[in-house]
Amino acid sequence: MVIETNHPQETFQLGVDLGKAALPGQVYTLTGDLGVGKTVFTQGLAQGLEIKEPVNSPTFTIVQVYEEGRLPFYHFDVYRIGDIEEMDEVGYEDYILGDGVCLIEWANLIEEILPEKRTEIRIEKDLEKGFDYRKITIEEVK
Repeated sequence: MVIETNHPQETFQLGVDLGKAALPGQVYTLTGDLGVGKTVFTQGLAQGLEIKEPVNSPTFTIVQVYEEGRLPFYHFDVYRIGDIEEMDEVGYEDYILGDGVCLIEWANLIEEILPEKRTEIRIEKDLEKGFDYRKITIEEVK
């Protein structure tokens, strides 16, 4: 599925819609260049999961855990990961195999340990179509 948005609020709302539909154990992978709206999308997903606290990118902590929503939300940002073994240190498998919803930003950096069943989300911009234009591709992997 390909969705085009023309405003950050539309990207946010797409995240909200996916968060509302998310089920326990759902894993989302999120890729896209710096500044394409990954954090905006993630904040929408968290709102759809009824997370009330502010959601920011956990770049320096690898994972941020939010447990007060409709489902637990585990937000990974692996942009600065130096070695795949760091994922073991943060308890990656416990989160991935748990009953919460996982979202992994920069998931392409840890492809070898991603679960076989996941929803891949790729956000791209095209400045020829406008500064706020985003092409969001969502694909189920089984």
